[in-house]
Amino acid sequence: MKKFFITGTAGFIGFHLAKLLLKEGFKVHGYDSINGYYDVNLKYARQNILLKDENFSTTKGLLEDNDKLNEVADKFQPDVIIHLAAQAGVRYSLENPRAYINSNIIGTFNVMEIAKKHKVKHLLMSSSSSVYGANINMPFKENDKVDTQLTIYAATKKSNESMAHSYAHLWKIPTTMFRFFTVYGPWGRPDMAYFKFVSAILNNKPIDIYNNGEMYRDFTYVDDLVNGIKLLVDCIPYNNEKISENDSLSPVAPFRMVNIGNSEKIKLIDFIGEIEVSLNKKAIRNYMPMQKGDVTETWADASLLQKLTNYKPKTNYKDGINNFISWYLDYYDEQIRH
Repeated sequence: MKKFFITGTAGFIGFHLAKLLLKEGFKVHGYDSINGYYDVNLKYARQNILLKDENFSTTKGLLEDNDKLNEVADKFQPDVIIHLAAQAGVRYSLENPRAYINSNIIGTFNVMEIAKKHKVKHLLMSSSSSVYGANINMPFKENDKVDTQLTIYAATKKSNESMAHSYAHLWKIPTTMFRFFTVYGPWGRPDMAYFKFVSAILNNKPIDIYNNGEMYRDFTYVDDLVNGIKLLVDCIPYNNEKISENDSLSPVAPFRMVNIGNSEKIKLIDFIGEIEVSLNKKAIRNYMPMQKGDVTETWADASLLQKLTNYKPKTNYKDGINNFISWYLDYYDEQIRH
Protein backbone atom coordinates (compact mmCIF):
# COMPACT_ATOMS: atom_id res chain seq x y z
CA MET A 1 0.00 0.00 0.00
CA LYS A 2 1.42 3.38 -1.06
CA LYS A 3 2.16 5.64 1.91
CA PHE A 4 1.62 9.40 1.68
CA PHE A 5 3.13 11.90 4.09
CA ILE A 6 1.09 15.10 3.75
CA THR A 7 1.82 18.35 5.54
CA GLY A 8 -1.14 20.61 6.28
CA THR A 9 -3.85 17.94 6.64
CA ALA A 10 -5.86 20.05 9.11
CA GLY A 11 -5.83 22.81 6.51
CA PHE A 12 -8.34 23.37 3.73
CA ILE A 13 -6.61 21.73 0.76
CA GLY A 14 -4.67 19.14 2.77
CA PHE A 15 -7.89 17.90 4.37
CA HIS A 16 -9.63 17.42 1.01
CA LEU A 17 -6.58 15.72 -0.53
CA ALA A 18 -6.13 13.35 2.42
CA LYS A 19 -9.85 12.49 2.28
CA LEU A 20 -9.57 11.66 -1.43
CA LEU A 21 -6.44 9.49 -1.01
CA LEU A 22 -7.94 7.64 1.97
CA LYS A 23 -11.08 6.97 -0.06
CA GLU A 24 -8.86 5.34 -2.69
CA GLY A 25 -7.35 3.05 -0.04
CA PHE A 26 -3.96 4.67 0.56
CA LYS A 27 -2.25 5.16 3.91
CA VAL A 28 -1.81 8.80 4.95
CA HIS A 29 0.14 10.41 7.78
CA GLY A 30 -0.65 14.05 8.34
CA TYR A 31 1.54 16.72 9.88
CA ASP A 32 0.05 20.03 10.97
CA SER A 33 0.82 22.72 13.54
CA ILE A 34 -2.89 23.61 13.92
CA ASN A 35 -1.82 27.21 14.56
CA GLY A 36 -4.18 30.04 15.46
CA TYR A 37 -3.99 31.89 12.12
CA TYR A 38 -7.71 31.15 11.88
CA ASP A 39 -10.28 29.21 13.95
CA VAL A 40 -8.60 26.08 15.32
CA ASN A 41 -12.02 24.47 15.92
CA LEU A 42 -12.50 24.30 12.16
CA LYS A 43 -9.07 22.66 11.80
CA TYR A 44 -9.84 20.09 14.49
CA ALA A 45 -13.25 19.39 12.91
CA ARG A 46 -11.52 18.57 9.61
CA GLN A 47 -8.93 16.41 11.36
CA ASN A 48 -11.60 14.50 13.31
CA ILE A 49 -13.27 13.50 10.03
CA LEU A 50 -9.95 12.11 8.74
CA LEU A 51 -9.29 10.26 12.00
CA LYS A 52 -12.40 8.16 11.41
CA ASP A 53 -10.38 6.31 8.76
CA GLU A 54 -8.03 3.65 10.17
CA ASN A 55 -5.48 4.40 7.44
CA PHE A 56 -5.02 7.97 8.71
CA SER A 57 -2.66 9.02 11.47
CA THR A 58 -1.39 12.48 12.33
CA THR A 59 1.19 14.46 14.28
CA LYS A 60 0.86 17.99 15.61
CA GLY A 61 4.09 19.90 15.02
CA LEU A 62 5.78 22.85 13.39
CA LEU A 63 7.57 22.50 10.08
CA GLU A 64 10.45 24.38 11.70
CA ASP A 65 10.80 21.57 14.29
CA ASN A 66 13.27 19.52 12.30
CA ASP A 67 13.76 16.86 15.00
CA LYS A 68 10.03 16.11 15.25
CA LEU A 69 9.60 16.12 11.48
CA ASN A 70 12.45 13.62 11.10
CA GLU A 71 11.18 11.41 13.91
CA VAL A 72 7.75 11.17 12.28
CA ALA A 73 9.11 10.53 8.77
CA ASP A 74 11.57 7.89 10.05
CA LYS A 75 8.73 6.03 11.71
CA PHE A 76 6.25 6.33 8.81
CA GLN A 77 8.72 5.70 5.92
CA PRO A 78 6.77 7.60 3.22
CA ASP A 79 6.74 6.65 -0.47
CA VAL A 80 5.41 10.07 -1.53
CA ILE A 81 5.54 13.45 0.22
CA ILE A 82 2.96 16.13 -0.55
CA HIS A 83 3.91 19.41 1.09
CA LEU A 84 0.91 21.72 1.41
CA ALA A 85 1.48 23.32 4.83
CA ALA A 86 2.49 26.95 4.68
CA GLN A 87 1.82 30.26 6.28
CA ALA A 88 -0.93 31.34 3.93
CA GLY A 89 -2.57 34.66 3.17
CA VAL A 90 -1.30 37.52 1.06
CA ARG A 91 -2.76 40.20 3.34
CA TYR A 92 -1.44 38.72 6.59
CA SER A 93 2.08 38.75 5.08
CA LEU A 94 1.99 42.55 5.30
CA GLU A 95 1.46 42.32 9.09
CA ASN A 96 3.64 39.37 10.06
CA PRO A 97 6.27 38.70 7.38
CA ARG A 98 8.58 36.71 9.70
CA ALA A 99 5.98 33.94 10.02
CA TYR A 100 6.36 33.36 6.26
CA ILE A 101 10.15 33.03 6.46
CA ASN A 102 9.93 30.52 9.33
CA SER A 103 7.19 28.34 7.87
CA ASN A 104 7.62 28.71 4.12
CA ILE A 105 11.43 28.90 3.82
CA ILE A 106 12.83 27.00 6.81
CA GLY A 107 9.87 24.61 7.03
CA THR A 108 10.00 23.77 3.32
CA PHE A 109 13.76 23.20 3.50
CA ASN A 110 13.18 20.69 6.33
CA VAL A 111 10.59 18.83 4.21
CA MET A 112 13.01 18.71 1.26
CA GLU A 113 15.69 17.24 3.54
CA ILE A 114 13.28 14.46 4.53
CA ALA A 115 12.50 13.74 0.87
CA LYS A 116 16.24 13.44 0.22
CA LYS A 117 16.85 11.22 3.26
CA HIS A 118 14.00 8.82 2.45
CA LYS A 119 14.62 8.81 -1.32
CA VAL A 120 10.89 9.28 -1.94
CA LYS A 121 9.43 8.25 -5.29
CA HIS A 122 7.91 11.70 -5.77
CA LEU A 123 7.95 14.99 -3.87
CA LEU A 124 5.00 17.27 -4.64
CA MET A 125 4.86 20.79 -3.22
CA SER A 126 2.49 23.72 -3.43
CA SER A 127 3.49 27.05 -4.84
CA SER A 128 1.00 29.78 -5.69
CA SER A 129 -0.34 31.83 -8.58
CA SER A 130 0.93 34.84 -6.61
CA VAL A 131 4.44 34.12 -7.97
CA TYR A 132 3.25 35.61 -11.29
CA GLY A 133 3.14 38.94 -9.44
CA ALA A 134 3.04 41.92 -11.77
CA ASN A 135 2.93 39.82 -14.96
CA ILE A 136 0.31 41.14 -17.35
CA ASN A 137 0.26 38.51 -20.13
CA MET A 138 -2.78 36.28 -19.57
CA PRO A 139 -3.45 33.44 -19.12
CA PHE A 140 -0.40 32.70 -16.97
CA LYS A 141 1.81 29.92 -18.33
CA GLU A 142 4.32 27.86 -16.34
CA ASN A 143 7.23 28.97 -18.52
CA ASP A 144 6.48 32.68 -18.13
CA LYS A 145 9.24 34.70 -16.48
CA VAL A 146 8.34 35.18 -12.81
CA ASP A 147 10.58 37.84 -11.31
CA THR A 148 8.13 40.46 -10.07
CA GLN A 149 6.55 39.13 -6.86
CA LEU A 150 4.59 41.78 -4.96
CA THR A 151 4.44 40.35 -1.40
CA ILE A 152 6.71 38.44 0.95
CA TYR A 153 4.23 35.53 0.70
CA ALA A 154 4.72 35.39 -3.08
CA ALA A 155 8.49 35.79 -2.64
CA THR A 156 8.66 32.81 -0.26
CA LYS A 157 6.72 30.69 -2.76
CA LYS A 158 9.08 31.69 -5.60
CA SER A 159 12.01 30.84 -3.29
CA ASN A 160 10.46 27.41 -2.67
CA GLU A 161 10.40 26.78 -6.42
CA SER A 162 14.12 27.61 -6.74
CA MET A 163 15.02 25.58 -3.65
CA ALA A 164 13.09 22.56 -4.91
CA HIS A 165 14.68 22.77 -8.36
CA SER A 166 18.17 22.81 -6.85
CA TYR A 167 17.44 19.73 -4.71
CA ALA A 168 15.87 17.91 -7.64
CA HIS A 169 19.07 18.58 -9.60
CA LEU A 170 21.55 17.80 -6.81
CA TRP A 171 19.90 14.75 -5.28
CA LYS A 172 17.75 13.52 -8.17
CA ILE A 173 14.50 13.88 -6.19
CA PRO A 174 11.59 13.71 -8.68
CA THR A 175 9.71 16.90 -7.82
CA THR A 176 6.48 18.47 -9.05
CA MET A 177 5.39 21.87 -7.85
CA PHE A 178 1.94 23.25 -8.48
CA ARG A 179 0.77 26.82 -8.67
CA PHE A 180 -2.71 27.08 -7.20
CA PHE A 181 -5.26 29.65 -8.32
CA THR A 182 -7.94 31.02 -5.94
CA VAL A 183 -9.21 27.83 -4.31
CA TYR A 184 -12.68 27.78 -2.75
CA GLY A 185 -15.26 25.30 -1.51
CA PRO A 186 -16.66 23.54 1.59
CA TRP A 187 -14.43 23.46 4.68
CA GLY A 188 -12.63 26.54 3.33
CA ARG A 189 -10.48 29.14 5.08
CA PRO A 190 -12.28 31.91 7.01
CA ASP A 191 -9.64 34.45 5.92
CA MET A 192 -10.57 34.02 2.25
CA ALA A 193 -12.76 36.69 0.65
CA TYR A 194 -15.67 34.42 -0.35
CA PHE A 195 -15.89 33.05 3.21
CA LYS A 196 -15.88 36.58 4.65
CA PHE A 197 -18.54 37.68 2.13
CA VAL A 198 -20.97 34.91 3.13
CA SER A 199 -20.42 35.55 6.83
CA ALA A 200 -20.89 39.33 6.48
CA ILE A 201 -24.01 39.09 4.30
CA LEU A 202 -25.68 36.67 6.71
CA ASN A 203 -24.82 38.97 9.64
CA ASN A 204 -25.98 42.17 7.87
CA LYS A 205 -22.44 43.57 7.83
CA PRO A 206 -20.84 45.39 4.89
CA ILE A 207 -18.38 43.57 2.62
CA ASP A 208 -15.15 45.25 1.47
CA ILE A 209 -14.74 45.06 -2.30
CA TYR A 210 -11.27 46.13 -3.42
CA ASN A 211 -10.35 48.02 -6.58
CA ASN A 212 -14.04 49.03 -6.76
CA GLY A 213 -14.86 45.51 -7.90
CA GLU A 214 -12.58 45.59 -10.96
CA MET A 215 -10.96 42.29 -10.01
CA TYR A 216 -10.85 38.95 -11.81
CA ARG A 217 -9.90 35.58 -10.34
CA ASP A 218 -9.54 32.05 -11.68
CA PHE A 219 -11.71 30.46 -8.99
CA THR A 220 -10.81 26.77 -8.62
CA TYR A 221 -13.16 24.43 -6.78
CA VAL A 222 -11.33 22.39 -4.14
CA ASP A 223 -12.52 18.96 -5.36
CA ASP A 224 -11.22 19.73 -8.84
CA LEU A 225 -7.92 20.95 -7.41
CA VAL A 226 -7.21 17.88 -5.26
CA ASN A 227 -8.18 15.62 -8.14
CA GLY A 228 -5.52 17.43 -10.20
CA ILE A 229 -2.93 16.81 -7.47
CA LYS A 230 -3.89 13.14 -7.21
CA LEU A 231 -3.47 12.70 -10.98
CA LEU A 232 -0.01 14.32 -10.83
CA VAL A 233 1.22 11.82 -8.19
CA ASP A 234 1.77 9.18 -10.89
CA CYS A 235 3.10 11.72 -13.38
CA ILE A 236 6.69 11.52 -12.13
CA PRO A 237 9.15 13.85 -13.88
CA TYR A 238 12.30 12.24 -15.25
CA ASN A 239 15.46 14.02 -16.26
CA ASN A 240 15.93 12.10 -19.50
CA GLU A 241 12.47 12.81 -20.93
CA LYS A 242 12.19 14.61 -24.22
CA ILE A 243 10.81 18.04 -23.36
CA SER A 244 7.78 18.80 -25.51
CA GLU A 245 6.59 22.28 -26.40
CA ASN A 246 5.10 24.23 -23.46
CA ASP A 247 6.28 21.61 -20.95
CA SER A 248 7.92 23.13 -17.88
CA LEU A 249 10.13 20.07 -17.30
CA SER A 250 13.64 21.20 -16.37
CA PRO A 251 16.47 20.33 -18.78
CA VAL A 252 18.79 19.68 -15.80
CA ALA A 253 16.60 18.11 -13.11
CA PRO A 254 13.61 15.76 -12.62
CA PHE A 255 11.50 18.83 -11.86
CA ARG A 256 8.27 20.19 -13.27
CA MET A 257 6.02 23.16 -12.49
CA VAL A 258 2.27 22.81 -13.13
CA ASN A 259 -0.61 25.31 -12.94
CA ILE A 260 -3.80 23.97 -11.36
CA GLY A 261 -6.68 26.29 -12.16
CA ASN A 262 -10.09 26.40 -13.73
CA SER A 263 -8.73 28.20 -16.83
CA GLU A 264 -11.51 30.76 -16.63
CA LYS A 265 -11.39 34.21 -15.10
CA ILE A 266 -14.48 35.37 -13.25
CA LYS A 267 -15.20 38.98 -12.34
CA LEU A 268 -15.35 39.39 -8.57
CA ILE A 269 -18.65 41.30 -8.82
CA ASP A 270 -20.22 38.34 -10.67
CA PHE A 271 -18.94 35.96 -7.98
CA ILE A 272 -20.47 38.16 -5.27
CA GLY A 273 -23.70 38.38 -7.27
CA GLU A 274 -23.93 34.59 -7.29
CA ILE A 275 -23.39 34.48 -3.51
CA GLU A 276 -26.31 36.93 -3.18
CA VAL A 277 -28.49 34.72 -5.40
CA SER A 278 -27.59 31.60 -3.42
CA LEU A 279 -28.28 33.31 -0.07
CA ASN A 280 -31.30 35.17 -1.47
CA LYS A 281 -29.94 38.26 0.24
CA LYS A 282 -28.20 41.42 -0.98
CA ALA A 283 -24.77 42.44 0.28
CA ILE A 284 -24.07 45.85 1.78
CA ARG A 285 -21.22 46.81 -0.54
CA ASN A 286 -18.27 48.89 0.62
CA TYR A 287 -16.18 49.71 -2.45
CA MET A 288 -12.50 50.23 -1.64
CA PRO A 289 -9.32 51.18 -3.52
CA MET A 290 -6.79 48.53 -4.53
CA GLN A 291 -5.00 46.95 -1.58
CA LYS A 292 -1.24 47.00 -1.19
CA GLY A 293 0.38 43.91 -2.72
CA ASP A 294 -2.79 42.76 -4.50
CA VAL A 295 -3.19 42.09 -8.24
CA THR A 296 -6.21 42.94 -10.39
CA GLU A 297 -6.48 39.57 -12.10
CA THR A 298 -5.24 35.99 -12.20
CA TRP A 299 -5.98 33.43 -14.90
CA ALA A 300 -4.37 30.01 -15.38
CA ASP A 301 -3.35 28.29 -18.56
CA ALA A 302 -3.83 24.72 -17.29
CA SER A 303 -3.18 23.05 -20.65
CA LEU A 304 0.01 21.36 -19.39
CA LEU A 305 -1.91 19.67 -16.57
CA GLN A 306 -4.54 18.55 -19.06
CA LYS A 307 -1.89 17.21 -21.43
CA LEU A 308 -0.12 15.28 -18.65
CA THR A 309 -3.20 13.86 -16.90
CA ASN A 310 -6.33 14.50 -19.04
CA TYR A 311 -7.50 16.67 -16.14
CA LYS A 312 -10.61 18.73 -16.69
CA PRO A 313 -12.30 20.76 -13.92
CA LYS A 314 -15.91 19.68 -13.43
CA THR A 315 -17.35 22.42 -11.21
CA ASN A 316 -18.56 25.79 -12.49
CA TYR A 317 -18.42 28.65 -10.02
CA LYS A 318 -22.20 28.83 -9.52
CA ASP A 319 -22.39 25.19 -8.40
CA GLY A 320 -19.25 25.66 -6.32
CA ILE A 321 -20.74 28.65 -4.47
CA ASN A 322 -23.95 26.73 -3.78
CA ASN A 323 -21.95 23.79 -2.40
CA PHE A 324 -19.92 26.10 -0.16
CA ILE A 325 -22.98 27.90 1.20
CA SER A 326 -24.79 24.61 1.90
CA TRP A 327 -21.77 23.43 3.89
CA TYR A 328 -21.41 26.81 5.66
CA LEU A 329 -25.02 26.87 6.83
CA ASP A 330 -24.85 23.24 8.04
CA TYR A 331 -21.51 23.67 9.80
CA TYR A 332 -22.32 26.88 11.66
CA ASP A 333 -25.83 25.71 12.50
CA GLU A 334 -24.21 22.67 14.11
CA GLN A 335 -21.78 24.93 16.03
CA ILE A 336 -24.65 27.06 17.35
CA ARG A 337 -26.59 23.97 18.49
CA HIS A 338 -23.54 22.77 20.43
